[in-house]
Amino acid sequence: MPDRVLIVIPCYNEETSLPLVLNELRQIKLPGSYQMKVLVINDCSKDNTAAIAKEHHATVIDLPVNLGIGGAVQTGILFARDNGFDLAIQLDGDGQHPPKELAKLIAFHEETRANVVIGSRFLENEGYQSSFTRRLGIKYFLWFNRLLTGLQIYDSTSGFRLFDKAAIEIAALNYPDEYPEPESLVSFSKAGLKIMEVPVIMSHRLGGKSSIRHFGSLYYCIKVTLAMLFSFIRKS
Repeated sequence: MPDRVLIVIPCYNEETSLPLVLNELRQIKLPGSYQMKVLVINDCSKDNTAAIAKEHHATVIDLPVNLGIGGAVQTGILFARDNGFDLAIQLDGDGQHPPKELAKLIAFHEETRANVVIGSRFLENEGYQSSFTRRLGIKYFLWFNRLLTGLQIYDSTSGFRLFDKAAIEIAALNYPDEYPEPESLVSFSKAGLKIMEVPVIMSHRLGGKSSIRHFGSLYYCIKVTLAMLFSFIRKS
């Protein structure tokens, strides 16, 4: 039986960029016998995100209230678990994660059997590298994640991620609701999952607004640090 891959696209007001992302997804061919399904999580958008996704033949889940990036991603993960998908891949609807890079995550998973594969901007420093203030924050979370988990994750805030069945099971039950990427690595590590990075080339966002507007702020760093710390000390 072919392996089934669910592409989870969390969206909030992404009508500008979503058509290009979905068109590119239709044109790619995954390696081996993988079969792909595209799921758009419409996080209570105020624009035409849902209508555009349906026009491009994506399956759409319309959330009745805005849950934020973590809640939207977990909705997709729950769909993957309940419908027996072998892999779930988070891909943002803003165009920063080119669909042509999907094959790299899948091939790396096949090679390493990592439970979570992170598409990293910083292993080879190609493509869009984010702003200076965000890079400072990312370096801080590199240090703090290594302190808590012993893992050297260079792009811990990357939302371009592959989850295998073990990771899907964990994320379906417990996934951080706000700024989830760094915190979720602590939970996955405590569960004994294998987390690895693969170099990818990302792009500038094509439209909309980032869900993390104050990434470089002291408030953001303190909030995520506390969330990671609580995840670390929480009983399994």
